[in-house]
Amino acid sequence: MNRDEKTLILFKPDCVRKNLSGVILQRLLAEGFRLRGIKMMQLDDAILREHYAHIIDLVIDDKPLFPTLSSFMQTSPVVALVLSGPGVITRVRSILGPTNSMKADKGTIRGDFGTNSMLNICHASDSPESAEVEIKRFFKPEEIFDNVD
Repeated sequence: MNRDEKTLILFKPDCVRKNLSGVILQRLLAEGFRLRGIKMMQLDDAILREHYAHIIDLVIDDKPLFPTLSSFMQTSPVVALVLSGPGVITRVRSILGPTNSMKADKGTIRGDFGTNSMLNICHASDSPESAEVEIKRFFKPEEIFDNVD
């Protein structure tokens, strides 16, 4: 947990539409994480297919999940950010709470602001390997600032 690492966070459309981006960012920065990159962007089918490739064929209740998820993720821009700090991946996921906001405790971001498994405010990388891939997917190298301390 003492190893400095980076993670990708996406403030999803429900977060952006509820105007919670500043509140959520403040909660994350209050934990001592360092902001290394941030931008607002409109996602398209290509980046969403790449980002959600691991669930592209997932079916829930006899309906494919990806078309609904892709449609939702394009309803507004998202805010993408890179945070760094010791154990940031595990710590951010703990601060967010479980993916299903209905199972998240009050005091977690999803417990306080989320609605369900899709409307859950944020995406966060789940491992150092996925963080590395996801950061490269959403940020160019020159958009990451490691020298800001």
